[in-house]
Amino acid sequence: MESRRLAILCSHLRPQKRSDFSWVSASNCVSNGCVDDDKKKSIKEIEKEKEEKDCIFCKIIRGEAPAFKLYEDDVCLCILDLNPLNHGHSLVIPKSHYTSLEATPPSVVASMSSKIPFMSSAIMKATRCDSFNLLVNSGSAAGQVIFHTHLHIIPRKASDHLWTSKGIKRLPLKLDQETTDLIDSIREQLSSKNHSSEDKTAS
Repeated sequence: MESRRLAILCSHLRPQKRSDFSWVSASNCVSNGCVDDDKKKSIKEIEKEKEEKDCIFCKIIRGEAPAFKLYEDDVCLCILDLNPLNHGHSLVIPKSHYTSLEATPPSVVASMSSKIPFMSSAIMKATRCDSFNLLVNSGSAAGQVIFHTHLHIIPRKASDHLWTSKGIKRLPLKLDQETTDLIDSIREQLSSKNHSSEDKTAS
């Protein structure tokens, strides 16, 4: 009797044969490489579409959210910041969705930057300022909150009590091995990126 009970118990402990059909999540398929390139691309496209759908700047561009538009062309638009650091604080935003400055094509950055002189001039005259800060927060550690590339134009007055360069403690650059290594590393990165750009242009 005991041997029969033991046999029954052992039968339950034996590994069961796996079915030929098992459920796998899409994320597992992507990470394990069981989805082909076309399907991987589709998943990325779906994720990008969701990002754009939820992005407040994309909603403004589509006319789904209110904003005070100051300027608009085929590439970008300029709006007043709804939480300004100073009176006239404005944002220059590309119409296409890019999560950071690094992810933004150089041609788009160039087009946005080319608008800064006349936009800043108009904003400074309207706010009776003679100075402004041009600011980019790219990445969480740099203070980026909305992950859609944007440039800040912040008009300044001497009495506005915003940050000043005098209030920030700055140390002289150390001429040591660490600085030499840093220079070499940056130059190497610039060289590799330049070669990569040339290869893409040639192809």
